[in-house]
Amino acid sequence: GHEHSLTGHKQRGTVLLRKMEISVAEADKRTGKNTVNMQETYTVYLIETRPAESVPEGGTPAAPDTLWRRYSEFELLRTYLLVTYPYIIIPPLPEKRAEFVWHKLSADNLDPDFVERRRVGLENFLLRVASHPVLSNDKIVFLFLTEVMNNLEYFIFFPETQIIALKIQTRFISAVFSRRFMGLKHYSDELNTIILQLLRVRARVADRVYGVYKVHGNYGRVFSEWSAIEKEMGDGLQSAGHHMDTYAAAIDDILEEEEHYADQLKEYLFYTDSVRSVCRKHELIQYELEMAAQDLTYKKQQKEELATGAVRIFSLKGMTSKLFGQESQEQREGRIAALEQSIQEGEEAIKEKDAECQEFVQKAWTDIERFKEQKDKDLREALISYAIMQISMCKKGIQVWSNAKECFNKM
Repeated sequence: GHEHSLTGHKQRGTVLLRKMEISVAEADKRTGKNTVNMQETYTVYLIETRPAESVPEGGTPAAPDTLWRRYSEFELLRTYLLVTYPYIIIPPLPEKRAEFVWHKLSADNLDPDFVERRRVGLENFLLRVASHPVLSNDKIVFLFLTEVMNNLEYFIFFPETQIIALKIQTRFISAVFSRRFMGLKHYSDELNTIILQLLRVRARVADRVYGVYKVHGNYGRVFSEWSAIEKEMGDGLQSAGHHMDTYAAAIDDILEEEEHYADQLKEYLFYTDSVRSVCRKHELIQYELEMAAQDLTYKKQQKEELATGAVRIFSLKGMTSKLFGQESQEQREGRIAALEQSIQEGEEAIKEKDAECQEFVQKAWTDIERFKEQKDKDLREALISYAIMQISMCKKGIQVWSNAKECFNKM
């Protein structure tokens, strides 16, 4: 159950996944100086890629190309994708620190179980990107997988304007928002709430299950100690105790597997941010379109005032012309001509913005449909696997008590 169900990636596999196999093969601890020259320990992940056709008939596959990347480099790549493809629901990264953890597990970033789950999550992120019809064709994604560079900043070049756009985007803009995207925002909020509830319930259930297993551990101890002081019943008690112990010991593996199902839910919890990000980008474009329209209205109004000489709004300009005599005909015609030029540019700008807005909606909608289909399939699989696992746990519990009952019957 540990591997993410990535069959979907393979089937839809677009260009990149058809051309190469991608995996995050292992994680390693490194110690080095960080930007402020302090020693720090961090984890690096080994990305392995090999051409998909490199396996000769019956032969051994070619050795993969490998390179190490830090989690922060994955973050950079994701930021680059967010800025470059505003209309796409960018796959999320696994969590930076363990959250919604069943509380007996350590929340330490270098904890081997956490690092292992994060390795699976990073591999899943790369496979999601490499199987996406648009993202898989990005040249920087390809470089990320294949080029060893000290720092990704070299080739991830953010134009200033886009950084500014990202900043504006985080401030909520109350713009007229098309009903479709309002619906989408509502959808992502609901999905977020539901998955949060699921994760919290799961942590509570895991706690309770842990308690049940620990009780069996106690039974095991009691039975073994008791068996030592009994003559005829000794053997029966000892084997019953043994059954209880085995059952109690199984809990660690079970909870470890459970965390993997939780990670599949968490992926979609983080996906809801990506959906909101697309909504915010749409708000921004709508807002810019409105500003352009307002600006144009204002200019047309100015032109009308100049042409008719009627100043409708009380203004300093109107006052000064009354006090110091009218401006000459030429001056006025010059200003009218400049305004006409400006109005024409404004109309062009609106056309462009409008086209941009429509293109954005069209592209975003295609991606949203793709995402919803993927989400339904993945979550259904994860929840079914989780249910199957719970059922098998219950069966084991019944088996343990049936075995114990036999031991007691033989006494």
